[in-house]
Amino acid sequence: MSKILNTFDRLILDASEVLSNKLLRSKNTVKWYRVYWRQMQRQLAKKGIMDFNSQIGQQYLLDSFGMFDYSTLSKCNKDIVKIVNVLCEYYDTGTLVSTKERFAVDGVIGIQMKEFISYLESMRLKPSTTKEREHYLGRFLFYLKGQNIYAMSEVNKVVILDYLKTLNRLKPSVIHMTLRAIRSFLKYLFEQGQLKADTSILVPKDKYIKQARLPSTYNVDEIQRMISAIDRSRPCGKRDYAIVLLACRLGMRASDIGGLKFDSLRWEECLISFNQYKTERLLQLPLLVEVGEAIIDYLKYARPKSSEPYVFLTGRSPIGRLYTSSVTHAVQKAFLASGVNVQHRRYGPHALRHSLASLLLEQNTVMPVITEVLGHENSASTRYYLRIDLASMKQCMLDVSSVPVTFYEQKGGYFYA
Repeated sequence: MSKILNTFDRLILDASEVLSNKLLRSKNTVKWYRVYWRQMQRQLAKKGIMDFNSQIGQQYLLDSFGMFDYSTLSKCNKDIVKIVNVLCEYYDTGTLVSTKERFAVDGVIGIQMKEFISYLESMRLKPSTTKEREHYLGRFLFYLKGQNIYAMSEVNKVVILDYLKTLNRLKPSVIHMTLRAIRSFLKYLFEQGQLKADTSILVPKDKYIKQARLPSTYNVDEIQRMISAIDRSRPCGKRDYAIVLLACRLGMRASDIGGLKFDSLRWEECLISFNQYKTERLLQLPLLVEVGEAIIDYLKYARPKSSEPYVFLTGRSPIGRLYTSSVTHAVQKAFLASGVNVQHRRYGPHALRHSLASLLLEQNTVMPVITEVLGHENSASTRYYLRIDLASMKQCMLDVSSVPVTFYEQKGGYFYA
């Protein structure tokens, strides 16, 4: 690409075209990039800078955020860094490369990684686990290519440590999962006889402990305000009303609400019976009158005509089942419309699930019952909610014994004369 002939305007137009045609970004996404690029262009023009190159782009970020640590930036500012870096990448290379292209698993090491992933699948690991390993190994392979390393026998402790230095700005969880992926891959190669020595022992161990956040919960009044804010005169409102009731009254996950099928509704027995998407365990919940009437209202007066086996469908063409993101959006939309204060709290379906658990704890429901209602495999998962049972925690407080006056009056004491 001839950098001399490309003006700032031409650069923005060409980068937008690549985003749209090559990376298949949506119109709204491309518009979002273009709007900020134009804003940056105006800000630079005020300083007398009419052209653009990657050095100008990096200086712009430096002027905006100083010597920033990416991990400490807000989401909005991280988006700005990403948008500017995309334009810098296009200026330098004349194209944009998707994450999938950049971290392509190919070559000799790539073949070994694919065999490792197939092995994990044969061991019946969860798809999310195998995708996680493939993702972090792909990033490691990208680094190895940059270091001209094309055989795993060349990977030693120095290579691994140097790679970890590139992850310093990322979250500890990313470093932990990276170490786990590399360690298990090296162990596999040794066990398969593709490495002479077990180099997995060279991968350092970290002390990462996943610290679960306190669940976001809402009280009964807040939930009722949110439910009342749903406009049930519209077809989508009838659907969203039923979705919200399934989440707050029964504690169903978004994935299970979106995947709910007609054969799961056992009207004669007043039951909802389904295999949970997350755990694949059968869960049976009572089909409450309020929930049942909401579902019937949606099916009779709002659901588009379709042969789909799923209960909840999209409101516009092409008609199809709802997925987790759509269910989450429906709940979040209801919360925002209600005016309930959601600051510093999550406000999706899982927050309603947490709220149900909190309500059951307040009613002194025994732990095994809550475990069954939430569909957990064991009570260990349910104990996560004990931290929000403030009423019970207050009962565990110990009285502080009073300090005798003589303690303060002794030599060196506060009231010593």
